Amino acid sequence: MVTITDFHFFWWAKGPWTLRAGCGRLSLHEHRPTPAACKIGRGGATSECMQRTYRFLPLSFLLLLQFFLIFFLLGGERLAFAQSEAGPEEGGHEVQVFAAGGYSVPGGTSHTGVFDMGARYGWVITGPHWPGILRGRFEYAVDVVPVYEVFQPANTAYGWGFDPLGLKWDFVRRGKLSPYFELTGGTVFSRQDIPTYTNTVNFTPSAALGTHVLGEKYNWSVEVRYLHISNAGLATPNPGLNTVEVRLGVGRFWKR
Repeated sequence: MVTITDFHFFWWAKGPWTLRAGCGRLSLHEHRPTPAACKIGRGGATSECMQRTYRFLPLSFLLLLQFFLIFFLLGGERLAFAQSEAGPEEGGHEVQVFAAGGYSVPGGTSHTGVFDMGARYGWVITGPHWPGILRGRFEYAVDVVPVYEVFQPANTAYGWGFDPLGLKWDFVRRGKLSPYFELTGGTVFSRQDIPTYTNTVNFTPSAALGTHVLGEKYNWSVEVRYLHISNAGLATPNPGLNTVEVRLGVGRFWKR
C-alpha cells in the first residue's frame, strides 16, 4: 500500500499549494478560492477562504524553520561549540537579518496571519546600568522590512515596513545567552488594505522578549513579539490587528 502525504506550504506570492509525495514522485497542486468564496458578509468570511487563512499558522512556522535550517547549514552549528563573541558592549554595533511569523489574537481582527522578513542595524549606547537582574545596556536600533505579508480571510496583503524607533534593553549576558527586551515603532505600507476595507498605511508598535545565543563571530536570536497593526484613525473603520509572532534572527555584535 502506498501512502500519500500532503505538505502545505506557500509558494512565494502565489497563494497556497499542496505538495504530494508518493510512488517516487512529487507533484504540486494549487488551491485558489474563488472570488465568491472570499466574500465577507455579516456572518464573516466563507469557510473556503478561512481555510486558506487557517493554513497559514503552520506555514509561517515552516518558513521560519527553513530560515533557521539555512543558517544552521551555513555554519550555525558552530555556535554550540565555539568560543562566544563579546555580545553587546558600549560603543558597539549590531547587524541582523530576521524572519517572523504569527497569528492574530483577541482584541482586533481575527483569522489573520502575518509573515515578515527584514534587517536591523543597532547602536549600543550605554554601559551597564541598574542593579540585579535588570542590569543591562541601552541600544537603539532601526529595522527595514522589505517583505510584509498579511494573510486575511478575503485576500493576502503585500507590503513593506520601516521601524525607525527601536528601544532595546540588553540584559547582562549569562554564559552564551544575551537576553533582551525591546519596544519598537514603525509603519507598514501595503498594496491592499490591512485589515480589509480600512487603509493601506498602518502603524506597527510592538514589544518583544528574547535572547541572543552568542557564537564565535555570529549569533542567532529567538524571541516572542506582540505586534499591533493599526491606522491610528487615518481611516474608518479602524478595528486594528493584534498578533503574537515568533521571530528568528542571525547577526553579530562588533566594536570598532
